[in-house]
Amino acid sequence: MVATRRQSAGGARAASPARRAKSPARKPAARAKSPARKPRKQQAPIEFEFGGPLGALATTVFLPLVVIALAVACDDDFCVGYNTLSEFRVPSNLVTIKAFGVVLGWLAFQALLYVALPGDRVQGAPLPGSTKRLDYVLNGHAAFWCSIVAVALADHYRWIDISTLYDDFVPLAVASCILSLLLSIALYVASFRPAKPLLAKPGNTGIRIYDFFMGRELNPRISNFDLKYFCELRPGLIGWVCLNLGALAKQREVSTSMLLVNIFQLQYVWDALYFERSILTTMDITTDGFGFMLAFGDLSWVPFTYSLQARYLASYDAQLSTLSLVVITLLHFTGYVVFRGANSQKDSFRRDPQTAIDRGTTYLQTKRGTKLITSGFWGAARKVNYTGDWLMGLSWCLLCGFGSPIPYFYATYFLVLLIHRALRDDHACAEKYGNDWPRYKEKVPCMFVPGVV
Repeated sequence: MVATRRQSAGGARAASPARRAKSPARKPAARAKSPARKPRKQQAPIEFEFGGPLGALATTVFLPLVVIALAVACDDDFCVGYNTLSEFRVPSNLVTIKAFGVVLGWLAFQALLYVALPGDRVQGAPLPGSTKRLDYVLNGHAAFWCSIVAVALADHYRWIDISTLYDDFVPLAVASCILSLLLSIALYVASFRPAKPLLAKPGNTGIRIYDFFMGRELNPRISNFDLKYFCELRPGLIGWVCLNLGALAKQREVSTSMLLVNIFQLQYVWDALYFERSILTTMDITTDGFGFMLAFGDLSWVPFTYSLQARYLASYDAQLSTLSLVVITLLHFTGYVVFRGANSQKDSFRRDPQTAIDRGTTYLQTKRGTKLITSGFWGAARKVNYTGDWLMGLSWCLLCGFGSPIPYFYATYFLVLLIHRALRDDHACAEKYGNDWPRYKEKVPCMFVPGVV
């Protein structure tokens, strides 16, 4: 460009003085106006959970090891006590073909019940950013009883020996961890298919390990078979009851503590499946994608860590007094009354708010049109249902006495989980309701225990 300008100057004929005088001075050429640049739209910072990508990686690696460690930490020969951690050992039969066959067969059986049993067809919550709703078939309660009866009959007629669920507990736990990992990988790969499925906001950050953990796709389905909804309540929860029954069958003389653990936890699972409809409005279904977090939690973590009390009691009866058993039973049913009462109050208010209001329920009207309950259980604490849930879990642990910390893993972990979940929900409600949320918190200041915290 510089060379071209020089050549033009040297080759041009020199203008005469007169012409110079008469010629008006040239104005410098006006610069072409460039179109106004639009300000770049700043992207909102990513709000990570579970410690971000590093936390997701650590959790993906660490939690399966926790499941397996807890499984091998207590059996009929040895159980880790407060002073015997040095005796911890790893069995040789961690992986068996039989265990994979049992887990895959159980998943297939539950899938068959899911598609074959009749049930009410209902619509879920509106999908994010739209008014569209997905259809769900509520037959989990029927699947629960069909599963219990089928397993009991199979054991009675010696088609299976249910006590082997106790004997094969460790390889079954390993198989479930591996299969849940494989399912998570398949879900992550399928979320990139050309059909462009609906993605979940928490798992759509572009950071692979984090999205793999949180789950990219919100509602992965094979035709009308909803994978996340299926895994949420059926294979893991009902499998938990079956593992408990296996431990009960293993115990030589069934103790009162073992009977109560089985009854209490069976009631808990039955409640979840009887009130199956309520799962459709939870964060797991409406917000979270289906990735490793939920797949592993549903298929491995729940059945193999929630059944630790029955596994412990199969060989180590706590020999609790009658008074202790009565107090623990009262604690369990107190927790259940709070848990079920709070959830039922919320569900009935959502279905028919006017009837609830006529019966004395008070509420805070928000600008977005939603009503927030400020009386009854929900006037006592914002997450009082979590408190009832934890009290039930604590009662299961107390039935084991204090000979080992293993049975108390559930109460410890569940407390951390519920606090974290409550904080997630509080943050989501603050974004959802804006200035109305601080107003609601003024009316209901406590989160878990009325007048305390």
